[in-house]
Amino acid sequence: MKTLDVKRFLIENQDMAKSEERDHVDRFLEENDLPGIDLEVEGIVDRINGLRRRFNRMLDETLVEFGLSEGEWKALNQLWLAGPPHRRSPGQLAKWAELSSGAMTNRIDRLEEAGLVRRLPDPDDRRGVLVELTDAGGKAWKDSVAAQAAKESLVADALTKDEKRQLNALLRRLMREFERREQERS
Repeated sequence: MKTLDVKRFLIENQDMAKSEERDHVDRFLEENDLPGIDLEVEGIVDRINGLRRRFNRMLDETLVEFGLSEGEWKALNQLWLAGPPHRRSPGQLAKWAELSSGAMTNRIDRLEEAGLVRRLPDPDDRRGVLVELTDAGGKAWKDSVAAQAAKESLVADALTKDEKRQLNALLRRLMREFERREQERS
């Protein structure tokens, strides 16, 4: 006859017990009459939105620590992603950020004053300039990314490695469905 070793079961299934903990979304869905709404779908959407807000708030806090606005950080990010020598034209940066050339000029001015970027003549266009990430700008970008990644990992560590893979697979499936539908509309 087999018996259940309760202590062993609880130790081996700690993660399952954690996943059964209730959150504010569960309470909201139970306490409110939401006719015609699939509560499972509503739970997914509410949790994704709640996580997005919290991760954005966490990023804002990180950027304050580094003296950057989100727009400035994103400009540094675009310069970093350009690859060595980490340069782009102001027009490319403005187009990516969906800003007017004047607004991007102001952003570049602030970054230049902080020593994070420099303007250089464009060797391919005598009238143009390129914006280049300075060593200090590269360090600020890398350090802020590392600080944010560490904070995100603290939260994500609530999941096991297998749970992270599973969650990524499920979220990827939802993202692909959005992409498919968007492509059909265009």
